[in-house]
Amino acid sequence: MLKPAAASLFLISQRRRHMNIRGMLKVTRFKSQGLLTVGPDEFVLAAIRKLSENNKGALPVCDDKDELVGIITERDIIRKCFAGGDFTNKKVVDIMTKQVAIATLDDDLDYAINTMRKEKIRHLPIAEGKKVLGIISMRDILGFQYEETKTEIKYMHLLPQRPAFK
Repeated sequence: MLKPAAASLFLISQRRRHMNIRGMLKVTRFKSQGLLTVGPDEFVLAAIRKLSENNKGALPVCDDKDELVGIITERDIIRKCFAGGDFTNKKVVDIMTKQVAIATLDDDLDYAINTMRKEKIRHLPIAEGKKVLGIISMRDILGFQYEETKTEIKYMHLLPQRPAFK
């Protein structure tokens, strides 16, 4: 039988594996500081300015009904703008990724991580229908998992000792 503290450690480990995005945001006391988006008809330079001034790597692209229609990332800008020469008159719609992978608040972290790996992306919009609620990055997930792992390590000494293999 596990000691109470060891049982708690086991539960923390299990919780992390199956925690949904809503739970992660709650645990990390995630505060939405106003979702930063860009419109499809805005100039790419305006999007670059928003990314730079707010230290972001991606922006959801939302139409006039605040519905998700795409995403623009640093990678989109580098690949589609700089490769094509002059981009001063390009609009976001010209370079954004239109087929956007999304997650919901009820999806678990494994889903988010696997989606990001499969799609080779670092930012995943969190949406309810076509309404964007936020965006989660690989850095957010890694930071959360790092803090959870530190907690596990802190209490690891409470686990019962197991005999070494011979």
